[in-house]
Amino acid sequence: MQHSQRRSDLGAIVLAVLVRINAMTEVMILLAPLILLLLLLTLFAPPAVACILVQENVPVPAGSSTPMVSSEPVFVNEWPRFLGSQINGISRSTDPAIIIRKDWSENGLPLLWQADVGEGYGIGSVAGGRYYHFDKLKDAARLRSFDAKTGALIWEYKYPSSYRDLYGYDSGPRSSPLIDGDRVYLFGVEGKLICLKTDGGQPVWTVDTAKKFGVIQNFFGVSSNPVIYNDKIIVMVGGSPAESANVPRGQLDRVKSDNCAIVAFDKNTGEVEYKTGDDLASYSSLTWMGAGNNKTLVAWCRNALWGIDPENGRVKFKFPFRAKKLESVNAMTPVIDGSRFFLSECYELGSALVEVEKDQCRVRWSDRGRRKKSFAAHWGTPVLHEGHLYGSSGRHSSGADLRCVELETGDVKWVQRGFGRCSVLLIGDALVVVGERGRLALVEATPTAFRLVTERAATDTFALEPDCWAAPIVAQGRLYVRGGNKVGCFMLAK
Repeated sequence: MQHSQRRSDLGAIVLAVLVRINAMTEVMILLAPLILLLLLLTLFAPPAVACILVQENVPVPAGSSTPMVSSEPVFVNEWPRFLGSQINGISRSTDPAIIIRKDWSENGLPLLWQADVGEGYGIGSVAGGRYYHFDKLKDAARLRSFDAKTGALIWEYKYPSSYRDLYGYDSGPRSSPLIDGDRVYLFGVEGKLICLKTDGGQPVWTVDTAKKFGVIQNFFGVSSNPVIYNDKIIVMVGGSPAESANVPRGQLDRVKSDNCAIVAFDKNTGEVEYKTGDDLASYSSLTWMGAGNNKTLVAWCRNALWGIDPENGRVKFKFPFRAKKLESVNAMTPVIDGSRFFLSECYELGSALVEVEKDQCRVRWSDRGRRKKSFAAHWGTPVLHEGHLYGSSGRHSSGADLRCVELETGDVKWVQRGFGRCSVLLIGDALVVVGERGRLALVEATPTAFRLVTERAATDTFALEPDCWAAPIVAQGRLYVRGGNKVGCFMLAK
């Protein structure tokens, strides 16, 4: 009887366990999709970009398995080319939590490092933790690679350059290095297009575009910055037929085009892919309209702005825009706003806003014929922020100013003197402004009125010496500024 009771109790226990297991199984079946989803998210989700601190390559103290937490806030974006990755002079961080310093007095804008530089008017580019600077020392152009944080020299590359300026300006590069993956491209003032490895600076290929395409030296040498499109590097060349070689120097009105205003090269080999455009070169840099498969190359050459299919060189549209004066130049990079482009020069025409629809150009407004111009850019490219342009207007130092202009109408919102001819970059809602005599300031980007936020006074450790003609750049929270024969790197992020 007792044995039978024990068996009955044991059976009840087993039954209870089976019931509980069955219940747990049903719960697990219900939770299985959620658990699987969480596992997939853990394994395949991209790393978060909206974090204030970057943990990559953080040193680990001896005897510890926990990385040291860096206290330096970092901007995720880099600055791999002239005017930044979007070719608009705007620095954007993917982290809204990063704040820039807005009091530059009493060492409020800390100097991290500085470097002596040679001849040239351009500033460097930043990618992969390196700052690349292109200049000229005596009869050799050179590219140097620096550690972007410390300014330590990593490597340098040199090549012979015998360029001499027709008007007595210095003979160094006007363009900036173009970084694309593990390659860096140079376009020298004398016309040499060079591809180097970013790791060590070994040359991959070189094309002397002046020699290959019969380029006649213009007033100030090669200044246009190229662009990368898939497997191509596209360059403003502006070559001429052999007969133009006999034209006296400086008489560009007598120089003919050889239908190679724009030339595309294989970026891996330097082989020519196509050439197009019946025009000579200007000093303006190439840029883009549209995106993806609908991209149009925008090239403001000596006589006209060209819209070109980057895949095959087909001309999509052309907009003539140049002053009649022989010595006039087109230098700013066109500002793109959707299907519209903004052009400005300081010799005669002033500015224009042009809309492109079905490859036809329609002028929205223009300064042509007006005595008082809305905007007259010399070499600096204005930045566009919330429907307003901010930049330097005026050909000569004495008459130049910083101004705000409404893009849609051309109405001038405010004008501020005191910078001479200046360069600007936009970061958030603020403008970093560098005056040609060395004034470095932070200005609120608002059409309401000119509002100075702060400015940096010259110090014994670093002073911006004239001429400050290069636009400043920002990468990983660090501000790079060139003045005369020095480049300074400052910590802009708090």
